[in-house]
Amino acid sequence: MEPQNLTGVSEFILLGVSEDPEPQSLIFGLFLSMYLITLSGNLLILLAVSSDPHLHTPMYFFLSNLSLADIGFVSTTIPKMLVNIQTQSKSITYVDCLTQMSFLFFFGCLDSLFLTVMAYDRLVAICYPLHYTVIMNPRLCGLLVLVSICICLFYSQMPISLLSQVTFCTDVEIPSFFCDLPQLFNLACSDTSTNIILLYCISAIFGGVPVSGIIYSYMRIVSSILRVSTSGGKYKAFSTCGSHLSVVCLFYGTGFGVYISSTVSSFAKKSVVGSVLYTVVTPMLNPFIYSLRNNDIKKVIRRFLCRRAKS
Repeated sequence: MEPQNLTGVSEFILLGVSEDPEPQSLIFGLFLSMYLITLSGNLLILLAVSSDPHLHTPMYFFLSNLSLADIGFVSTTIPKMLVNIQTQSKSITYVDCLTQMSFLFFFGCLDSLFLTVMAYDRLVAICYPLHYTVIMNPRLCGLLVLVSICICLFYSQMPISLLSQVTFCTDVEIPSFFCDLPQLFNLACSDTSTNIILLYCISAIFGGVPVSGIIYSYMRIVSSILRVSTSGGKYKAFSTCGSHLSVVCLFYGTGFGVYISSTVSSFAKKSVVGSVLYTVVTPMLNPFIYSLRNNDIKKVIRRFLCRRAKS
């Protein structure tokens, strides 16, 4: 059902990465390149996993779903920004703004939960290797993905709920290239203190629980690795977690920085840089982090590219 506009405004102005008209062509080319690289990298991961039976394992199943979430995450913001630059228009309607935020919350939540599920998968693989195939059976893997999607569908309704009774002044300029809920609260005329408290309480639950799960998983993993007698065994065990841990640090590090800085109006410009790292750079780097550190993925991609070159 289409949300009812009770805000008193029909559209917002997205100021973008820079208000200076001169570098807009450069910005357009840069973000278009990053968008295409992100799509290509994540699609290669999907193609590699689907085409090779040896990669039909829980770890790569979750990696495929993470790639799909990254494609959706980056597609929520960049295409609108590219269209605005091309048409020299900075406006976005109220309904489109709500829709963009809902999808952003949905795919961001999916990224978070899939990273948590992948941490659990690594925990089972390292701590219970003999029971791995029994515990991480196809039914459980499918159930984990389905539950994650249902949770994120619920979480994605938060922007609509929190903005339903908020009114805005004539100044509706958002100092970013996408609609961001904390920055919209900064533009409101009505009192949003309760909304902000609810936003951060709910975000703390939806963000804190996955982070706690990841921390717990790695505490168990590190404890198990330290009990391995040989250094080669320790390296082999931890190397399977290196890519995942890098992505976790990149995703949560940039996300935490963005939402802390966006609550302070004086950091609005600085938060744009953080937003680019969080919504654009992180999804772009994820497939490269996994492919460059994963021999199985590299072999499959290399074979695929060789076949394409020969044909």
